[in-house]
Amino acid sequence: MHTPLPDTPATGTAYATLAGGCFWCIEAAFNQLRGVIQAESGYANGQHPHPTYDDICQGDTGHAEVVRIQFDPTQISYSQLLDVFFMLHDPTTLNRQGNDEGTQYRSGIYTHDASQAQEATAKIAALSADQVFSRPIVTEVRPVDNYHCAEPYHQGYALAHPHQGYCAYVVAPKLAKFRQAWAQWLKPEA
Repeated sequence: MHTPLPDTPATGTAYATLAGGCFWCIEAAFNQLRGVIQAESGYANGQHPHPTYDDICQGDTGHAEVVRIQFDPTQISYSQLLDVFFMLHDPTTLNRQGNDEGTQYRSGIYTHDASQAQEATAKIAALSADQVFSRPIVTEVRPVDNYHCAEPYHQGYALAHPHQGYCAYVVAPKLAKFRQAWAQWLKPEA
């Protein structure tokens, strides 16, 4: 059973909140990284006071599907988390990831302090200068706002349902690419 992350991270840990399309694959990848204590699926930066998945799917709450990551900065840096984030999704498509379309699937980095905002902006500038992507990066960088943990059945969904259609055909290839690129950073049990 999933216990939602508290509003404030535990002492010695920090939060990162990232939106890169459907939260199932992003969460599955981050939960496999050393230094990540827990990654949970959620909703952020919308207007609805108590959004549900059905509300989000309608596309009129303003929320993005996000993953909130509790991590130990002595084991993995915020910059490294951003590197994984930019590898896991296409930051050049506005309000879309593959066949998933709508503002809930936007690319976003929702920061918890000024240092994260500065680091995220610098990361995007460096990726743009190095022309890592063939099109301009459209990832928004904003302070995290109105965060809500997603329903329990979304937590750990991709790893619990590997044969479900979306997980098998969309999530699995992303996870395979991630596991190969970040093999040295995987938790022993991953």
